Amino acid sequence: MSDLILHHYPTSPFAEKIRLILGHKQLAWKSVLIPVIMPKPDVVALTGGYRRTPLLQIGADVYCDSALIADVLERHAPTPSLFPHDSAGLVRTLAQWADSTLFWTAIGYAFQPAGMQAMFGKLPPEHLQAFGADRAAMRGNAPRMAVAEATASLTEYLDRLENMLEDGKPYLLGALPTLADFSVYHPVWYVSRVQGLSAILDRAPKLLTWLGRMTEIGHGTAEKISSTDALDICRSSTAREVDAPFIDLHGIALGER
Repeated sequence: MSDLILHHYPTSPFAEKIRLILGHKQLAWKSVLIPVIMPKPDVVALTGGYRRTPLLQIGADVYCDSALIADVLERHAPTPSLFPHDSAGLVRTLAQWADSTLFWTAIGYAFQPAGMQAMFGKLPPEHLQAFGADRAAMRGNAPRMAVAEATASLTEYLDRLENMLEDGKPYLLGALPTLADFSVYHPVWYVSRVQGLSAILDRAPKLLTWLGRMTEIGHGTAEKISSTDALDICRSSTAREVDAPFIDLHGIALGER
């Protein structure tokens, strides 16, 4: 089977989720570092226009969205499983909440003025302006969650997650990490890296211990390659036959861009 190639950048929360899953499954992978903001010519050459991070490439097949990538990695390496048979539905539900509600709440909290200064204070103003414009375009210019709302909601969510660990289990749903852990991890990880704002996590000591336990999983074995190398691999490979029927849930035709 072709190598696993992850297109990512170090500070991407969703890329960190996938890097940690690669580590959990003890997988070797190729690392392609991509730009944080547009333009991303080699990325869109692979995806046909999709610009979010990360991407997983296997030969000529390119997978977008971290939830799909998790399923692909589960198929590639079923053990240890991200979806225990007796709780797969619960795992997916919690993971979806974390990847959407918890993530956007964490971003709203982290991107308050103090957080922006901590993360981007050393960058030239034009770089910060370019980053802000890029992210606004990616959101379709939808407003980010207000700081007060994000702070109140994140506080409540941290208390709920802390409560899930009150019985002493090492992971959110039991003795082993599931996709739910990796999906909750990346927003909490992101907040933990924001100097001056990470103290909000102190209210959840068991969650902080869990965060350290998750971090220790690591990223597996990565080897850097260039985006040019990745494009060459795509050109010289044959796409996998899709053996599942197409189900249109969103009014988007197969192959439509």
